[in-house]
Amino acid sequence: MNAPDASQRMIAVGRLHGAFGVRGEVKLESFTAPLNAIARYQPWMLRDARGQVRPCEGVKVREGGKGLIATLPGVADRDAADALRGTDILVPRSALPKPAPGEYYWVDLEGLRVVNAAGVDFGTVSHLFSTGANDVLVAQGERERMIPFLQPDVILGVDFETGLVTVDWDADF
Repeated sequence: MNAPDASQRMIAVGRLHGAFGVRGEVKLESFTAPLNAIARYQPWMLRDARGQVRPCEGVKVREGGKGLIATLPGVADRDAADALRGTDILVPRSALPKPAPGEYYWVDLEGLRVVNAAGVDFGTVSHLFSTGANDVLVAQGERERMIPFLQPDVILGVDFETGLVTVDWDADF
């Protein structure tokens, strides 16, 4: 069984957090590493709180004193910038560079089967999230399991050919 093709999925690489100043600039939260790499992945698709999506090309990004600041075409004043508060920035997965060996984009793991070393099926990867201390893989099967994404201690292997994540995790936990 092969993993679902995630290359054309739209993934969030950042979020707009409202106006910065009076000239239409917006505060920008980047989910990329390094943070300013977000500027490379254009055009962006902007998804507002209602789920409406629109393209945005030609964004300029600069570093501010407390984070990134963006200038978007057509956004010329504070009110227009503030109206973008909470807007997600999406790009197709295919726009991102190939990860280094042993590294994974979370979106590529979603949908893979999760089994422990004894062969017990935990279901599929629903999503991942960060706690600050470590990342957590959420497997959804007969019940939800939250498994620390710690390699090689807990995550024993990720095999995209078979669509399988093998974990060292007790089935009763």
